[in-house]
Amino acid sequence: MSKFLIKQATIINENEKFVSDLLIENDIISKIETTIDNNYNAVEINAEGLYLVPGAIDDQVHFREPGLTHKGEIYTEAKAAVAGGITSYMEMPNTNPQAVSIEELNKKYERAAQCSLANYSFFMGTTNQNLEEIKKVDFKNVCGLKIFMGSSTGDMLVDNQQTLETIFGNVNALIATHCEFDPLVKKRQQEIIEEYGEDIDATFHPIIRNEEVCYQSSKLAVDLAKKYNTRLHILHISTAKELALFTNKIPLKEKKITSEACIHHLWFSDEDYKTKGNFIKWNPAVKTLYDRDHILQAVIDGRIDVIATDHAPHTIEEKSQSYLKAPSGGPLVQHAIQAMWDLHFQGKISAEMIVQKMSHNVADLFQIKNRGYIREGYFADLVLINPDKKFTVTKSNILYKCGWSPFENHTFPVTIDKTFVNGELMYDNGEFKSTKIGKRLVFER
Repeated sequence: MSKFLIKQATIINENEKFVSDLLIENDIISKIETTIDNNYNAVEINAEGLYLVPGAIDDQVHFREPGLTHKGEIYTEAKAAVAGGITSYMEMPNTNPQAVSIEELNKKYERAAQCSLANYSFFMGTTNQNLEEIKKVDFKNVCGLKIFMGSSTGDMLVDNQQTLETIFGNVNALIATHCEFDPLVKKRQQEIIEEYGEDIDATFHPIIRNEEVCYQSSKLAVDLAKKYNTRLHILHISTAKELALFTNKIPLKEKKITSEACIHHLWFSDEDYKTKGNFIKWNPAVKTLYDRDHILQAVIDGRIDVIATDHAPHTIEEKSQSYLKAPSGGPLVQHAIQAMWDLHFQGKISAEMIVQKMSHNVADLFQIKNRGYIREGYFADLVLINPDKKFTVTKSNILYKCGWSPFENHTFPVTIDKTFVNGELMYDNGEFKSTKIGKRLVFER
């Protein structure tokens, strides 16, 4: 049984910051006290000057397995996540084959049980035809149902109004949506091509996938959720206009309609397309400084409930194609916490709020059992952050299989010092100390 005694850490948890000792026994936080004598034969860690926070829970990643493993794998991307302090993730169904049946969904769980260093769950996917399969899902063991109401291919784009009505009216589970109105995207793209030709660059991305593209689709999802009293979670909000669809007037645990902000929409703006081009091409698009700043304010005031990554790696070769051919998405799990702490050191968000939005609220929103907090009896998913050690992102320290990051050459003000997953010291100052597999997330619903 592994035992660790973390001494004199500055714990950030449940809107408090205090210096304390913490004892890990096996996979559980067994004791939190001002001083704990080491009578437990535990490995002692001097954490004086370090911040101890609960591991982040990322509710939106694309780890590319099965079928797209030239971009990423469950093993490689979960490993990068752990190095970044993300100890649990929820992965999306648009793999190959797509996770739109019980059989394919179970295959992903079986694969993660073999190789994922982080804790895991997988969304069931939706098509215009798979309602009967959806009805078979046990959502006490599956994080939720994903609907692409835009920006997908094949039959995972659910754009039939009657199908949407049927799903929202019949599925008793959390429905997570990607909201962009595809007919308007196609119309705007054709207009741009007719005016400028096909040799356009990424600066047109937020013009094609503009504010109205997002708002129309998000409003449709909210209207459907209100009509059927559905539990709706809208992913990666990218515009200030969409914020009017959400409230901060009621506690998170009472909300039926929640939302997420992603790292790239909190960090980049349309000004960055000039230098980073397709490497910050995401769907929904990174938009204006005005949108970026208002999204951050909504995170702080509670209209937006959680922060995630939408980690979606593509190869350098794929992203280096012309704008119209280059796929959307980018890798983020290794540097998400550092990016938010960078914003903290810029005076834009408190450390307590970062922990709330990346750990506490994700656990509460998805009703995850015994994770997301530093509490006695909870799983020891923990991260030690060094605020006095800077970290520069370089090719040599990027762990993503795709081998690149939109943060390359940026220096963050903090370093992820250690990451514990279920009480195992998985990552320690740049080195992986364990290959023990993470656990499947369980939901108290």
